[in-house]
Amino acid sequence: MEESREILLKSLENSGVCVLNDVSSVRDLTPATLVSICGQSLNLIGKTPPFPTSLPDSSVADKFKLCTDIASAIKSLGYLADLSFHQFLYPSEEDSYKLVRFLVERLSELSEDIGKSGPKGVNDIREVKEHSFESNLEDHKTGDQGSDLCYDKVGAKLDKLTFNGKLPELTNTNDEDASVSTSADAHLIPQKLDENGVDHVSSSSTGEFNKGGQNSVLSRKHSTEKLQNQEKLLMEEVTAKASELKHLEEELELLKEAADMAFDIHHPVEFYLAKLNEQVDVRKHHLGELKEVVRKHLEEKKKSLEESLYANNSDAQEKLQKQKNLELEKESILSAVQKREEELSKLSMDLAKQPKLESRRSYIERVKEITKNSRKQEADIEQILKDTRELQLESNSIQERLHRTYAVVAEMVFREAKKDAVGKQAYRLLTSIHETFEQIREKILANDRIRREVAEHEKKQMAMGSRSLNVEKLQADLDAIMRENEYLEKCLQDK
Repeated sequence: MEESREILLKSLENSGVCVLNDVSSVRDLTPATLVSICGQSLNLIGKTPPFPTSLPDSSVADKFKLCTDIASAIKSLGYLADLSFHQFLYPSEEDSYKLVRFLVERLSELSEDIGKSGPKGVNDIREVKEHSFESNLEDHKTGDQGSDLCYDKVGAKLDKLTFNGKLPELTNTNDEDASVSTSADAHLIPQKLDENGVDHVSSSSTGEFNKGGQNSVLSRKHSTEKLQNQEKLLMEEVTAKASELKHLEEELELLKEAADMAFDIHHPVEFYLAKLNEQVDVRKHHLGELKEVVRKHLEEKKKSLEESLYANNSDAQEKLQKQKNLELEKESILSAVQKREEELSKLSMDLAKQPKLESRRSYIERVKEITKNSRKQEADIEQILKDTRELQLESNSIQERLHRTYAVVAEMVFREAKKDAVGKQAYRLLTSIHETFEQIREKILANDRIRREVAEHEKKQMAMGSRSLNVEKLQADLDAIMRENEYLEKCLQDK
């Protein structure tokens, strides 16, 4: 019996109902877990309005209302046993077993209908999974945003620990002065060259241009070129030194932050490493989103250019349309493959997290044994029903024969009673005997009925004894209901 109840819970999990890990059997079901299982099962069946999968903590009246609604919904699916809020708030093992078995049967019928309906049913299940997947993704995004806020706070705290910036300021001022001086020299050298050239040209205009003047001009040009080359080299060295200085300043800031993290007594180093890794993941995700935006913009630009290019050619437009259709189909296939891969990874992770169970063969043997025992019980029940019907037929035939015999004897004795007093006395004895035996038969039937009722009451008493009724919990619920009623009466009187 215990193995069959464990198999029931496994069947619920296979049907898509989430069962807590600490629930290994039906006897471990609490009111909260039982309401969660029933709510999930009703939502999967889909023939009733959606139900919450947890007990409300607001008031006891809300709990009673939710349990009553779930009970009525399960009864509408064909549940024949007694079911009310009592079976949910104060469950017993027998009632819970019957209820879970009924839900497993309905879920198995639902899976068979989905298998017969074909792709439509599969698409419905896929939409439910996609919806749950999107809701889980939105929750993850909100968690990342919360971590970003935390990182911003940590960064703001680290920014306060700034290093005294005298050295960078001095180096920056020196760099600016050097750049100004070099640029000034660069402007002065061509200016001097132009002045000398003008003077020389003006002097040569009055006289002949000799070779000495040409050599002087060439030497000055050569010297200016050399000075310009030296200026470029100095500028490159200055920029290199400035970049190196900036890099050293960044390393100094990083080392200071690392030292602060290392000497922080409130948080270990692993805490900061985890925070930094999460921040890196967030930045990667942000870069991926930016890359996707740029890619979409370029694709739209490409499409507009292709449309403008093939606007006057009908064949090219037709080929372009076919290409677009193929690309859309390709994207849909890729998205479907990605979703299947994500589902596969999720299922593989769930499978890895699952504890190692017994082999499939052992479960098959248990199921075979259970079915064999159930078939044997069904055969015994059929034999008992057959014997009961035969005994009932035999009893009916005996009663009819007795009635006929009594009628014949009563008629004969009544005829004799009309003749003499002895016949009258015999008729009286006959009627009294008949009435006495009728009373005895009624008493036997009444005793039998009383015995059956006693057995049923004893069974109910044993079931009530096995239930975990908490008197304190019942009293607390009753007090809460009374307080709520008093509050409602007070509200009505105020109105």
